[in-house]
Amino acid sequence: MPAVRVILGSKSDFAAAETIGQTLAEFGVEHDLHISSAHRKPENTAALAKNAEAEGVKVIIAVAGMAAHLPGVIASHTALPVIGVPLASGGLGGMDALLSIAQMPPGVPVACVAIGGAKNAALLAIQILALNDAELLAKFKAYKESLAQA
Repeated sequence: MPAVRVILGSKSDFAAAETIGQTLAEFGVEHDLHISSAHRKPENTAALAKNAEAEGVKVIIAVAGMAAHLPGVIASHTALPVIGVPLASGGLGGMDALLSIAQMPPGVPVACVAIGGAKNAALLAIQILALNDAELLAKFKAYKESLAQA
């Protein structure tokens, strides 16, 4: 059963999904992956968010570029934590996506990592999951210690 749901706004965002998947796999965290645009497939996107908790998902990572409405739309349909990953696309180098994700209205929180911050999104999801998983917390602490020795 996946603990993390990764939703991409389009197929062109797949490189970020690979990074997320590799990072989660390093910690033994299962995930599923979906491509569902907030604009082109709004009903499907809403269903992915609404059904996530019943499917055992604990955290959702939403990856999008340009206007980047995907993380906010997902957050509006679930009480689960949502992490937004803005991607550089179009003429603004990802600033449009960053601001779209970071400027959510009160009551619809979305955590936002750096532009292209797919690995940090996965690590943040792992930290959230580790709040209720001692084994995962130990793995994350060991990871943090290995950073200090690099």
